[in-house]
Amino acid sequence: MTFITVQCPHCLSEQIVKRGKTRRGTQRYLCQNTACTQGSFLLDYSNRGCLPEVKHQIIDMSLNASGIRDTARVLQISPDTVLRELKKKEAALESVNSALLRTLNPDEVRVDIERAGEAEMDEMWSFVGKKKDQRWLWHAIDHCTGAVLAYVFGRRKDDVFLQLKGLLEPLKITRFYTDSWGAYTRHLDPEEHNPGKHNTQKIERTYLTLRTRIKRLVCKTICFSKSTQMHDIVIGLFVNRYAFGRAV
Repeated sequence: MTFITVQCPHCLSEQIVKRGKTRRGTQRYLCQNTACTQGSFLLDYSNRGCLPEVKHQIIDMSLNASGIRDTARVLQISPDTVLRELKKKEAALESVNSALLRTLNPDEVRVDIERAGEAEMDEMWSFVGKKKDQRWLWHAIDHCTGAVLAYVFGRRKDDVFLQLKGLLEPLKITRFYTDSWGAYTRHLDPEEHNPGKHNTQKIERTYLTLRTRIKRLVCKTICFSKSTQMHDIVIGLFVNRYAFGRAV
């Protein structure tokens, strides 16, 4: 008789028990590690879209200039599988960089906020479906380090900017560097506001990276978003993973 060691493909734990069989007769296993959030799994999936490594590749390819159909062709899965996996990540996204603050003690948080008292803010144009359905990314980064502080999606309207401003209030920003768009001049204290392109070079460079890495943000391409939900999820995933350092 031969025995094999079964490991959870998600947390690599060996605390595994059998959990019945599928309708096709394939053995199902259950991970008993309390820290594992996935639960049951199979050793041999007939559908490639169920493989954990394929699920990781879906996210990785979406954040590296691959569209939905590109990903489906390379991984040999259905486009619907790609869409479902991306939509599952929506609930885990954050709009403000709270991960940094949670890792610091109160004294360090105070020092960090004082050091990051200057922010660059700007808005980047994109669209969903057709160019008249504009979808703007409002972004704020630390002026000294370039770290992303917060972001929101919406129209190029004052109420959307006020959402971003509200997310920044806990950071106690003392100086804002922006362009001369009216929303900034209307809602920022003139003593704290410094308009002009010469102080927004870091955030413009951030937008160049986004347009390079995410197809749906490139102006001259047919790889535009067809739904607001997918547009916001993919960009939000990029910011959460590469700017906030979150494992999403």
